[in-house]
Amino acid sequence: MGFYGTLKLIFYKMKRKLDHGPDGRTFPSGKKHCKGSSYLSPSSLVQATPTTFGDLRLANGHSAQRRRVTSGPPPLGLQDWLHTFQTWTGPERLLALDELIDRCETSQVKHMMQVIEPQFQRDFISLLPKELALYVLTFLAPRDLLMAAQTCRYWRILADDNLLWREKCHEEGLLDCLSSHRIKCGKPGIAVSLWKSAYIRQHRIENNWRRGDTREPTVMKGHDDHVITCLQFSGDLIVSGSDDNTLKVWSAVSSKCLRTLTGHTGGVWCSQMVVATVISGSTDRTLRIWDAETGECVHTLYGHTSTVRCMHLHGNRVVSGSRDMTLRVWDVSTGRCEHVLTGHVAAVRCVQYDGRRVVSGGYDYMVKVWDAETEVCLHTLQGHTNRVYSLQFDGVFVVSGSLDTSIRVWDAETGGCVHTLTGHQSLTSGMELRDNILVSGNADSTVRVWDVRTGQCLHTLQGPNKHQSAVTCLQFCRGLVLSSSDDGTVKLWDLRTGTWLRDIVALQSRGSGGVVWRIRASDTRLVCAAGSRNGTEETKLLVLDFDLDDRKTEMD
Repeated sequence: MGFYGTLKLIFYKMKRKLDHGPDGRTFPSGKKHCKGSSYLSPSSLVQATPTTFGDLRLANGHSAQRRRVTSGPPPLGLQDWLHTFQTWTGPERLLALDELIDRCETSQVKHMMQVIEPQFQRDFISLLPKELALYVLTFLAPRDLLMAAQTCRYWRILADDNLLWREKCHEEGLLDCLSSHRIKCGKPGIAVSLWKSAYIRQHRIENNWRRGDTREPTVMKGHDDHVITCLQFSGDLIVSGSDDNTLKVWSAVSSKCLRTLTGHTGGVWCSQMVVATVISGSTDRTLRIWDAETGECVHTLYGHTSTVRCMHLHGNRVVSGSRDMTLRVWDVSTGRCEHVLTGHVAAVRCVQYDGRRVVSGGYDYMVKVWDAETEVCLHTLQGHTNRVYSLQFDGVFVVSGSLDTSIRVWDAETGGCVHTLTGHQSLTSGMELRDNILVSGNADSTVRVWDVRTGQCLHTLQGPNKHQSAVTCLQFCRGLVLSSSDDGTVKLWDLRTGTWLRDIVALQSRGSGGVVWRIRASDTRLVCAAGSRNGTEETKLLVLDFDLDDRKTEMD
């Protein structure tokens, strides 16, 4: 048995005596136990094995001469005893040490522990080559990496490695987060990992969404007592449309109304936005294209003979649907009408466009799939027994929601009905589809989560915290579902579990006329359009920012 093996056996012999006492009985639970996680096995130590304890201290970077106990002069015969000890064989020394330890008092064993224990505590990360040390750290969770960075300066350098945190961002699907946010440097003279900053920022935003804080939302009042019928935002610009015939452009940063877009002679019922370009549709039968930064009306699009009720923008084209039973495809740059799609026999209520195909739903109970270039109706999807109010289209599936309480999933290529989703009790007024997961909001006050591939209802978002009135709008992002309602609240749900997390917005007049009409969400911001139909709540926008720079950045 080598030196390390001998030392190890002595150490565990002493530890056993401390833990169990001289007669083998366990000490009471209040007895403090020694940590065992920081000791290396003999095989993990360096190969040049020391032969004495002094050699071990030298190998660990300490002086071979340690401070001695100075309680008095050495006992008589000590040198003779030590000389005799050195003449014994290894097994004889172990037997003698066993007998010695059994005769020691607890305080004397503790002294031996204090001398021996530190020699088994090795900073193995610092002893490894940097590449191997970083490889070991890749197995740590981000929270553990942050804790490891507080160990010492060298561990901080390793734990802040940019490529290490890039891998952590990759594991969490956050590879786009670095280019989409502002990074502030830390203390002067300290290198900051951009990927670490990005990861912590994303964690902070997620925490702010789920838990919130005491901050009140920013309130922006406008449109007098009229209804806000449509809502868009892009970057720091928010655009609201109303039945007062106007649109307003707001700054999410300054919380001020930058300008009012006037020109429509009827209520604005729908809008779309990309960067600073806004398209609006009105009861005056026109569409208008605006520059939100200047307030200029770039084009006025004429052609529809009744209210423009819906539209969808893709690239440089927008498709509009009207109560005149037609759809029109417009070039946003020129304002020219390129195609007219006819075939519905009642008002067109909803439309989706992927750049190649147009999908429309109408009050004639029909859903139609069109080739936008040839103006040919590829499929007429029949099955609903009442008006179609909402659509989603991801290029593979068409999903339609109807006043007949059902939701139907169609194959966009064949036109066949794949699934009929039942469970709602009233009109499905809004839906969101992403990665085969469908979220539907209904006038029956519930929200449901579906898998469109299987037709299975994964969750019904209800229970004691459910909405008390019709769901008016839906959004989902970051694994969260947001739903607004006629009951004056915006609720936050976990998409994966279906559990209610919290009420993000609760109007003072909720339950007595306050309504949240529309919501729009990005990864970092929520905008709500609220008011009432009986004068109990002023018409306003509420803005909540979940990416505030003065938040704590530690991982709670």
